[in-house]
Amino acid sequence: MARNKLAKFAELETFPNVIQPTMEEALGGFSELKGNWHTQIFKNKKPIVLELGCGMGEYTTALAKHFPENNYIGIDIKGARLYHGARLALKEKLTNVAFMKTRVEFIKSFFAPGEVSEIWLTFSDPQPKFAKKRLMSAFYNEIYASISKPEAIIHVKTDSLLLYDYTLDIVKKNKLNLLFETENLYQLPEIAPYLHEKTKYEGMAIGHGKPITYVNYSLSSKSQFVEPLNERAYRQYVRAYDAK
Repeated sequence: MARNKLAKFAELETFPNVIQPTMEEALGGFSELKGNWHTQIFKNKKPIVLELGCGMGEYTTALAKHFPENNYIGIDIKGARLYHGARLALKEKLTNVAFMKTRVEFIKSFFAPGEVSEIWLTFSDPQPKFAKKRLMSAFYNEIYASISKPEAIIHVKTDSLLLYDYTLDIVKKNKLNLLFETENLYQLPEIAPYLHEKTKYEGMAIGHGKPITYVNYSLSSKSQFVEPLNERAYRQYVRAYDAK
């Protein structure tokens, strides 16, 4: 297993669609890529869409095929995961896809204000005990707002009822613009084709009978966010973990 990972890491270094910044770049707050993704990476002016915590990149590449009018960047800290999406994108000659190996909390170092048009959060870690670590927390929404265009759209797709409830609480508490939400995506009579795309993790969740939830909302030009009140925390916890 370790040998296989090392081989993937070595091959990843050769992939032209993968960026692996140094820790100095991540912590320093500035990278040469910041504000220059259109000119240095994609060579076009198409809108930039991020998938954060993209895992193996299945959703990143699927979105890129559905929407060739956009550029997509999958971000994850695990190089062994990124390997799969990057390799698939190269195999299918998807020129509107890139991947970056870094932690989500460092993305302000790599994107300029207004550079990002849309963000996807697919099957993020629920972090049941640490709300601040959830990728749709007030902390992270402030980061997203700092690099995104006004009214940028955030998509949250998850099998965690805790994250679904929590996302709706974040939207309500911060008076954001809720565009759409459903507690059971696949029970809807009509679903946009790109929402049908399934990651390996989603397939496993469906196999265990879990409903797939989906929320999208606009950042509404906000720059400061607050956490929702905690009065629903216990119910959220029970709802999420009793559903397993």
